[in-house]
Amino acid sequence: MATKNTADSLGFAQAMQELATSVLAVYRPQTGQKDSFDTIFRLQLVTGQYTEAKKSIALVRSLSKDSTASLLYKQYELFAEARLRQRQSGGSFGVHFTPILTTLFTTLDDRRALILSTAFASRNGLLSLRNDLDKLLSGTKKDSLNLSEAIALCSRYTTYLVYQHVEPIARIVLKADDERRFIIADSVLIKTKEGATLSAVVVRKRGITIPQPTALLYFIYSNTDRSLAEAKYAAARGYVGIVADTRGKRLSPDPVEPYEHEAKDVNSVIDWIVKQSWSNGKVGMYGGSYSGFAQWAAMKYPHPALKTIVPYVAAIPGQGLPMENNVFLNANYQWAFYVTNNKYVDNEVNNDNQRWRSMRNRWYESGAAYAKIDSIDGTPNPWLQRWLQHPAYDAYWQSMVPYGADFANITIPVLSITGYYDDGQISAMQYVTEHYKYKPNAEHYLIIGPYDHFGAQQGGIPVLRDYKVDPIALINTKEITFDWLDYVLKGGKKPDLLKDKINYEVMGANSWQHVPSIEKMSATSVKLYLTDQKEGNNYRLSVQKPKIPGTLKQEVDLADRSTANNDYYPDPIIRKELNRSNGLFFISEPFAHAVSLSGMFSGELKAVTNKKDMDIGIVLYEVTPAGDYFELSYFLGRASYAKDASLRHLLKPGVMETIPFSKTRLFSRQVSKGSRLLVVLNIDKNPFAQINYGTGKEVSHETIRDAGEPLKIKWSTDSFIQLPCQQNFVRF
Repeated sequence: MATKNTADSLGFAQAMQELATSVLAVYRPQTGQKDSFDTIFRLQLVTGQYTEAKKSIALVRSLSKDSTASLLYKQYELFAEARLRQRQSGGSFGVHFTPILTTLFTTLDDRRALILSTAFASRNGLLSLRNDLDKLLSGTKKDSLNLSEAIALCSRYTTYLVYQHVEPIARIVLKADDERRFIIADSVLIKTKEGATLSAVVVRKRGITIPQPTALLYFIYSNTDRSLAEAKYAAARGYVGIVADTRGKRLSPDPVEPYEHEAKDVNSVIDWIVKQSWSNGKVGMYGGSYSGFAQWAAMKYPHPALKTIVPYVAAIPGQGLPMENNVFLNANYQWAFYVTNNKYVDNEVNNDNQRWRSMRNRWYESGAAYAKIDSIDGTPNPWLQRWLQHPAYDAYWQSMVPYGADFANITIPVLSITGYYDDGQISAMQYVTEHYKYKPNAEHYLIIGPYDHFGAQQGGIPVLRDYKVDPIALINTKEITFDWLDYVLKGGKKPDLLKDKINYEVMGANSWQHVPSIEKMSATSVKLYLTDQKEGNNYRLSVQKPKIPGTLKQEVDLADRSTANNDYYPDPIIRKELNRSNGLFFISEPFAHAVSLSGMFSGELKAVTNKKDMDIGIVLYEVTPAGDYFELSYFLGRASYAKDASLRHLLKPGVMETIPFSKTRLFSRQVSKGSRLLVVLNIDKNPFAQINYGTGKEVSHETIRDAGEPLKIKWSTDSFIQLPCQQNFVRF
């Protein structure tokens, strides 16, 4: 059974049939449990019980509440039907499967056809499926399997068996179906005003003779299959679908230069679009992460044909990445290689987690300057070196997206989507807050919920980092996007979820709330002071400002590599215990009743230090009555840039300094009666970011030799956090 690369052998197929038959003899599905019948039909397919498998698939569909439930597992159902016909009349599998699949797609409208088409192509290809199966087989070295192991093996084999037969045929059938439905141009070249060449995919619906609006996605992660899928979806929704590649990607002969040209290049694409006979002069943009950034970059110089943007988890270069609040992070160190190594993306490099983990740890242990981290890796990282020349949010970064008063010129409707646990949320929210700051009447809507960076782009996942997400929080980002485009570009109905400007899901309450501004998410706020009064192994958070401020001492040996400070990253979101080997912990009184906390916490730290700078971490938790720690939000930032991200102001050793902070993660959570708030204050020193040794020199050039004596801090007890809360908030 454990012999490698046996997936295609007749002997192995017979062994799998025998195993599946044995499992079916003892396996009992649970009434009403969809997953149980998922298992049943897979086992039935392996054993050749095709009629029974079709019945089980029908039962699975009946248990699904999805609007496309009738399409669920069609690839397996059609496989079973083709096998039945093959059994009855002979001939090859393809002779029977081809007409079944062709007939099915002729009965579907464009939208349902596109949804279903993804079911007939494995995510990473047949070779990946076989490798997955062989890997599982290699780990099966015992003579007998328990029930769960046998089910897992049968399920993995079923997937490979079905796709091995249906995917090659489906590729041909679906290509013909696409040609029937759409006019596809996958090698369009567009010249920019600056002389660069961009490539694009353009898809139009056949039979349309009047000009249409355009749905434009602009991205750096070039992938022709994905571009075609995106553009076909737009065409099926009544748009000309265009996916344009960043300069230097796919068919572009130019060098790849992330972030630096989008402000003008995107507008060159829009210029090209409106000159085409099929364009009605209206363009809407959408997309996530880099695509979200590209939309905001286009708004640096607003194009009159660009009527709306729908950015998800949009990045701000120099703010959310590669640095956060002026602290350079290692989280996406490899990203520059990923997008610049070739004309598409370098997945092998990007997914080499062991390499990047080893690099981080070796750099941390070595005490080398951050600017030398690529020497530790052994591969020069010219883009990192370029970015390190700009540790402030200076003119280099400011030129890439709207800055300051630029936001006043953005008059089009905007729909932003992000998540409480999006790594780059401070970027997405800065666009929102700056737009409202400079244009208070902006038609800018926000959807935010318990999503991470990738989850927000699809509408969430049921379990996020061990947190079971409220069912009501799960949405369909793509559907909402095109409903919004219909609303703006075609006079359609506004998406139902957008009942006001700010639309947010309250974690724990399983409800959406809708308010006209971020400030209205909470009717009031409370200041919680960091006291020196002990309660167990914590200090108290108090609503009372001290009449005579005291001090709390903290000492951090920045040269010590046996420890790491500031465990702030919310993975998992809910923890049973925290690392208490360093940092200061402040806890509130229990809440007298359940209360919703919604918004962004902020605050002011006052401290005397013996150094000229430090990187600060603050983490906010709900401590539940059961003793679990639910992470709500966090802050990471450099003290010398606290008052102005574009200009460094060093601390004066021995002098009381005031360090404000506000760029934290927005969150909304209904905390339980009896819960407490916990604030963890720490200094950032770990393998995941630059280490600020406090000399006042450029941090990326400091080394462990600059550590000197430990960082000594006297935190003043009139330091506080300001917490947004409900109007009926009971002060503990």
